[in-house]
Amino acid sequence: MQSLHDIPAPAKLNLFLHITGRRADGYHLLQSVFMLIDWADTLHFEKRAAGLSREDLLAPLPADDLILRAARSLQAATGTPHGAHIAIEKRLPAQAGLGGGSSDAASTLLALNRLWQLGLSLEQLCAIGLQLGADVPFFLRGHNAWVEGIGESITPVGLPRRHVLVVKPQAGLETRAIFSDPALKRDSIPATISGFAADPPAFLMKARNDLQPVAQRLCPGVTQALEWLATLGLAGRMTGSGSAVFAWAPPDLRVPKAPETLQARLCCSLEAHPLSGWAASEKS
Repeated sequence: MQSLHDIPAPAKLNLFLHITGRRADGYHLLQSVFMLIDWADTLHFEKRAAGLSREDLLAPLPADDLILRAARSLQAATGTPHGAHIAIEKRLPAQAGLGGGSSDAASTLLALNRLWQLGLSLEQLCAIGLQLGADVPFFLRGHNAWVEGIGESITPVGLPRRHVLVVKPQAGLETRAIFSDPALKRDSIPATISGFAADPPAFLMKARNDLQPVAQRLCPGVTQALEWLATLGLAGRMTGSGSAVFAWAPPDLRVPKAPETLQARLCCSLEAHPLSGWAASEKS
């Protein structure tokens, strides 16, 4: 095998996000439900005898992004001499709370594990991925999930297929700025996965994103996006640390032209990651 093409890296939405505390090392403890959606980046991999290179086919990326960091981490963990040329069609906006960088890293680990014939298990890849970012193991495991801790505790949950309208303002938000803000609510009462499973719609109606008030103060575009959704009769909520927001939408929704300062996309949830099963689990 010399190449792998059209490898998807889908986005995720946080259906809610509660901050329940903070560890001694400064990391925040959270609870959330992550849902995969069909808005995705696309990656292409060509095997090389040695070395790593990246080609940006659409939007330019930083010189040293999570894709190359994931590839180097895989090389370091396995000692493989193989290299690769990686091309990416970057469609997911940055600083949006959609997990685009983490998803790119996860798809890179799965694809290169196969292309280089390394045979690492899902658990081994997750250990590598966690060093790259707290969301990477979620994308590697490939299922919608209840997420706790600092993002490392992942329990699969079943979610019905739903259409969702995602709106991204022009401005992005730096995660660090929000989590370091003194006004951030850090004392939400812990919920339970059983409480969510008993009645997901009722649970989500009462839930919230604890980062949203701070985000709206730092980025007026978040409020603009929420207000535009309200003009469509849709109740919006921010995903992750923003700046994107989302709302459940009827499948036949005809999305009107959004203001020039907003990017709107009608998406559908995914039952599983398109690369689910690419790495065998040690538990299976």
